[in-house]
Amino acid sequence: MNALPARGTPWWIALFWVPAAVVRPRVLRLLAVLGAGAVTSFFRDPDRTPRGEGLLAAADGLVREVEQREDGRWFVSTYLALYNVHVGRMPCDATIVSQEHFEGEHRMAFDSNAHVNERLEWRMETEYGDLEMVQFSGAAARRIVPYVGVGTRVRRGERIGLIRFGSRVDLLLPRGLRPTVAVGDRPRGAQDVIAVPDGPHAVDSSAGVA
Repeated sequence: MNALPARGTPWWIALFWVPAAVVRPRVLRLLAVLGAGAVTSFFRDPDRTPRGEGLLAAADGLVREVEQREDGRWFVSTYLALYNVHVGRMPCDATIVSQEHFEGEHRMAFDSNAHVNERLEWRMETEYGDLEMVQFSGAAARRIVPYVGVGTRVRRGERIGLIRFGSRVDLLLPRGLRPTVAVGDRPRGAQDVIAVPDGPHAVDSSAGVA
């Protein structure tokens, strides 16, 4: 079952449906309905079922960067276009240790300088180790709405917040996890596995992005 709209959806979205109700010419009414439907769909919140074991994608979108940092930890950055689902999900069972909001600019989320944008930085304790996540606003996204706060125990795949319109989500994986996605992949939040434990006890990564 799909929940529409998502928690945190701005009230003024309903105003887009006013022209659809009052405009009389059929063509204009159709355009108004299509426009209102497109804006409303940005805030859809579908239910998801994980496809395998490991770290789930925190959001829908296009993987734009996968790299291993100097300390050995892997970094995965996902860009969310306007047509993607913008409800964030918890990649694994975790406890929220810290959550810090930073004011910033509103550049395009895929810009190389998007790290200066408004953002919400998370740090979580997990069974794998420390997991760090940053949710960025974009040129259109002007607000990040968290659903949970510091000290909350969150389950794998649970909804954790909404980024309004286009945005970006960065994950710095715990040590000992390796990514199963590559640049150009399009994982779905709370559904596709993006990382698994490395080493002799690693799980099968074939349950990742289809």
